[in-house]
Amino acid sequence: MAADGGAATLSPAGISNSRLDENIENKVKESHRIDSLNLLIFLILLTMTVLTIWLFKHRRLRFVHETGLGILYGLIVGVIIRYTSTTEQKLWQNFTLPEESPFNFSHPPDNIHLEVSLFSDVANNTQLITQEYLYSFKGLVYNAESTEIEDKATFDPEIFFNVLLPPIIFHAGYSMKRRHFFRNFGAIVTFAFLGTAVSCMIVGGILYGFTRLMVTYSSLWKQWGLTNFGLTDCLFFGALISATDPVTILAIFHDLNVDVDLYALVFGESVLNDAVAIVLAGAVEKYSDVRATGISDAVDYKAVLESLGNFLGIFCGAFAIGSFMGCITALLTKYTQIRDYPLLETTLFFLMSYSTFLTAESLSLTGIVAVLFCGICQAHYTYNNLSQESKVRTKQLFELLNFLAENFVFIYIGVAIFTFNRHRWDPGFIFAALLAIIVGRGLNVYPLSFLLNLGRKNKIPMNFQHMMMFSGLRGAIAFALAIRNTLTPARELMFTTTLLIVILTVILCGGFTTQMLQWLRIRVGVEDESEAQNFQAVRSAINKQKRYQTMSDAQSNGASNQGGDTGDAIATASGQSNLNMTTSPTDAAPPPMRIQESEKAWLVMKWYKFDQKFMKPLLTHARPPLTETLPACCGRFAMFLTTEQQLAQAEPGRSDDSDEDMIIDENELTYGADNNSEILDGETGRKGTLEME
Repeated sequence: MAADGGAATLSPAGISNSRLDENIENKVKESHRIDSLNLLIFLILLTMTVLTIWLFKHRRLRFVHETGLGILYGLIVGVIIRYTSTTEQKLWQNFTLPEESPFNFSHPPDNIHLEVSLFSDVANNTQLITQEYLYSFKGLVYNAESTEIEDKATFDPEIFFNVLLPPIIFHAGYSMKRRHFFRNFGAIVTFAFLGTAVSCMIVGGILYGFTRLMVTYSSLWKQWGLTNFGLTDCLFFGALISATDPVTILAIFHDLNVDVDLYALVFGESVLNDAVAIVLAGAVEKYSDVRATGISDAVDYKAVLESLGNFLGIFCGAFAIGSFMGCITALLTKYTQIRDYPLLETTLFFLMSYSTFLTAESLSLTGIVAVLFCGICQAHYTYNNLSQESKVRTKQLFELLNFLAENFVFIYIGVAIFTFNRHRWDPGFIFAALLAIIVGRGLNVYPLSFLLNLGRKNKIPMNFQHMMMFSGLRGAIAFALAIRNTLTPARELMFTTTLLIVILTVILCGGFTTQMLQWLRIRVGVEDESEAQNFQAVRSAINKQKRYQTMSDAQSNGASNQGGDTGDAIATASGQSNLNMTTSPTDAAPPPMRIQESEKAWLVMKWYKFDQKFMKPLLTHARPPLTETLPACCGRFAMFLTTEQQLAQAEPGRSDDSDEDMIIDENELTYGADNNSEILDGETGRKGTLEME
């Protein structure tokens, strides 16, 4: 919107039209050069990070993670840019809005139309001409002497939210091990929703008490204009700083192959926690906007209810959009023959996934939630419809984008500590914030774990709780929420504090993760997903089954080994170890064994059954087809939705999607039931059977 008070006018004398064109061209070239240099710096940093990661993996060094390396490299480059850049200083011209202008300090104009008058010499005929230029609002002026490369190296929140963030969040949903996620679904939702709310309240409450002391006794806060740092500001900071990092700790866990139950708890809580923190921060801002009393800290219950409704509406709306777009993509890939053209198929998959984020954002919802659940739906449904080439392409594509984006973000975090011009350092507030997040994390993890264990058969052990407490790193989401608005002294203080907390937690906590896992004696080195299932009863039963052999096998074994070895070396199914199958004549084959039923989420089990009967046959080529699951009255409709590929398939078995079964039904974990894993004697061809789902 242009200023209604009239356009500003500048009248330099004696400037020719050609000189003006030359100056503009030079400005464009210089800006392009600085942009190229800025991008080159970050590409060099990414290259150094990649090579350092390779060196660390090659040497098996784990004292610092790749995200910590990105921050350290960013800090080094930030120092270099801050103190060695010699680009030409920017030129400034100060203007003052007229008194009759409708704009003021709290409501500046979005755009300014600048009229520049100049004299043009056309065939020795001097003429006065006027040109108009458009200048857009960028924010408050903090350091007019900063160089252009410092300004361009500053993190742009819109680039993060619209370009870097979507592939990170989508990859989290697309690569999710849904079997373990949904097995711990109740605990994950409790930590993500209730835990984030508890952390927000605890952090906000502690900082509110601290700010009351500072407003009363600190002359520096009065000088900075922080006397209006109220309860809503503290709660907003509590919401944004409660967003734990879904990148750093999960990457460390993945590299070390930690226990899958711990991985699922930390992964699920961190991913959903980020989405909840973003929506919760928006709800706090909504409360601040609709509250009837200015900066008073009196609670407006009407505003609280409206903010709560806004929170639920945004979250549910974004969830619906993400699920809907994932289902639409599944239908397109199922009922078209686009799989015959893998390049087009991959392109459609990418565009539909990315448009989910933009659709939610354009509807004033949160794209984080939408793209997360879109990724889950794409993995559960669309992935099964893709051609083999597209399956490989999509997984590798989003893995690459996730790797580049997350490292780019953490490099930006390191650079911003020196190049960002809106810092406001207060050691007391930083220390209080660190103390608050530790207390908030502790009152989140331990009490909720205690309550969850009252109803769980698969308890959350104390060493898992300690590791979850330690895993509350702050990262990219908290940083992006803090930098999105730094126009007031209170927001500047929040941003600087958030930046330092992110750097400290990523470098320190990330660096000591391996030592903490060892100290807490948490299982690592799980190479196979089936081995990673933390069912002690299953593993003990398998080991017992391997030691049994029938009477006839024992006699045959003894006859074939007269004068030789007492047993045959039998290769296991994995081909990694040998099993000495020697038994006495009195050994008999054990009866079929059934594993005791473990914990199940009732709601998820109901959805699982509905999904297998109706959703999977509708959205994929899975069996049983709808012609068998829908009522007879829907026969024609079911036949219309059933593809020839579904009808031509054999009876349903395990899908290529390794996580097809969202819930592990322990009734299927039986011996002597469905699937047989055969162990063969390499010499005699005898067959021992290990029957396990």
